[in-house]
Amino acid sequence: MSVVDHNAIELGPRISEAEVGDYIALLKPRVMSLVIFTALVGLVIAPGHVHPVLAFTSILCIAVGAGASGALNMAYEGDIDALMSRTANRPIPRGRITRGEATAFGMTLAFFSVMTLGILVNWVAGALLAFTIFFYAVIYTMWLKRWTAQNIVIGGLAGALPPVIGWAAATGSTPLNAWLLCAIIFMWTPPHFWALSLYTSGDYAKAGVPMMPVVKGAKSTRLQILVYSLILAPLGYLPVLTGLGGLIYAGVAAGGGALFVLLAVRLFRSKAGDSDSAGDGVLYGPKADAKPARDLFAVSILYLFALFAALLVEHGLKGVL
Repeated sequence: MSVVDHNAIELGPRISEAEVGDYIALLKPRVMSLVIFTALVGLVIAPGHVHPVLAFTSILCIAVGAGASGALNMAYEGDIDALMSRTANRPIPRGRITRGEATAFGMTLAFFSVMTLGILVNWVAGALLAFTIFFYAVIYTMWLKRWTAQNIVIGGLAGALPPVIGWAAATGSTPLNAWLLCAIIFMWTPPHFWALSLYTSGDYAKAGVPMMPVVKGAKSTRLQILVYSLILAPLGYLPVLTGLGGLIYAGVAAGGGALFVLLAVRLFRSKAGDSDSAGDGVLYGPKADAKPARDLFAVSILYLFALFAALLVEHGLKGVL
């Protein structure tokens, strides 16, 4: 497998033609939305009361920090993005924004989000946000993603930390229940992204990214998805046993976990990824044999959202009843 030279591809003019929408795209809004939601849940369900202004400031800083991570990620991965049909329309490959501009934008957002959170809220949350940005931009993007097929497994920590940051913003501490939320997202990340990579593996191979299907093959990837799913389902139910989740959460975790495992078994028994199932790299239009991977990918998003939404609803009901 060839490795892409980071400087081998010219990515547009030296003077950018950026518009506001291009800078918004650098923030990875879809990824940011999940970060905001899970951080909000961590902040809201943490014990005690947070002043609304501080709560808003915390979520805003976490959102801006997530956007900074996205911008720094795109700045470094412009060469990879240019080779993948799924990402070729991002601002840097299109020449709308230069790598230098994206880096400066990301660093500025990172600095102000961390400092604002630390000064106005508390430094436990600020330090966690700084670590998350560093881990995603440096450990995952610059090192793990191009080096090992375990990139998603280890790098998933960055995406798993927002509820801990939210909890820390509310209380200044990070107890077991906060880390349990982190563990759920951490174990959810590999089956979620590997399901996607099963029908976009052609893109990753072309860009020289050692994703699991490219390095170990589709069959091994399907097995590992199943193993992680079998661990994730009971882990997702654990907040019921620690008292964090109630009856609503128990029902969502049990039903959602069972569906997740069933789809993982279906995927394991399929031939998803055995051929070039990604077609022309269309994200939601893979060939028929990749349908089990697409279905698990889609349901995994709903599963995680439902778990955290259940915690939010239960907390709201406690305040009403």
